Amino acid sequence: MRVQMEIRALVESMTPLDELEVRHRAECLTWLATTDDIFRREKPRTPSPHLVAYFLLRDAADGSVLLVDHRLAGMWLPSGGHVEPGEHPADTVRREMVEELGVPAVFAPESGERPVFLTVTETVGRPEERHTDVSLWFVLSGSRDQKLVPDLDEFRGVRWWTPQEVAAAGPGTCEPHLGRMLAKLSI
Repeated sequence: MRVQMEIRALVESMTPLDELEVRHRAECLTWLATTDDIFRREKPRTPSPHLVAYFLLRDAADGSVLLVDHRLAGMWLPSGGHVEPGEHPADTVRREMVEELGVPAVFAPESGERPVFLTVTETVGRPEERHTDVSLWFVLSGSRDQKLVPDLDEFRGVRWWTPQEVAAAGPGTCEPHLGRMLAKLSI
């Protein structure tokens, strides 16, 4: 229950970028107030919704971000994963960074261990596997030069994308809210 209260406090402290994030934040806060069943217990979708922690590994030199070509989602996404029962989302970021990219997480000094963006999204895939992810987005400091060891069982590949490349990508290429997240980072 303590972790859930901390998650609620994190969400309450976030400043939404736009009307969509205002709606997502309100939806998330209502969800948190009406259930204590927020962690995925059974793949792929029990319960729905459930909590996810995304993280953008960002190179401050040019604003580029590392995205992964996720096999199941079929698009380029930030790294991240499902928050385990009782786990703090910042700890999820630490765990997933090592599991997915093989290096320790270094939280960006501007935001620290707090999420900077929130989305509520229905996943893609077969209808019986679709569910709603409530995603807290974190920012990590990185560099295009750092050595990564990506999980190629989960990803077809990884690459650095500039904000301009993300903006120019065709529909369905990247996570649908990624451009909004990058806009929030540039404010």
